[in-house]
Amino acid sequence: MSELNLKAFAAAVAGAVAVASFAAPSFAQGMGGDTKGKEKCYGVSKAGENQCAAANGAHSCQAQSKVDMDGNEWKYVEAGSCAKMGGKTQAFQGKGMMPEKKGG
Repeated sequence: MSELNLKAFAAAVAGAVAVASFAAPSFAQGMGGDTKGKEKCYGVSKAGENQCAAANGAHSCQAQSKVDMDGNEWKYVEAGSCAKMGGKTQAFQGKGMMPEKKGG
């Protein structure tokens, strides 16, 4: 490969990488760009309502969970509210528990 072809190839690769970095939405953008005051909470999302990749590697992206309250699935919640919702801040096996409703 000539030096000219190498430079053209390098420029094409650099351009493709730059375009991909702008085209792929980041997780923070999916959250409106603001995760301040939030925490990951495992075991509280309904099927199809998880934020991102499963902790056990079952899938790689948002809204792909198949089971309600799966301990490997997470979503962002207000900081300090995870346990109250029946979840945990670390992935776990099994399902989260829905807190009991008070006062009917």
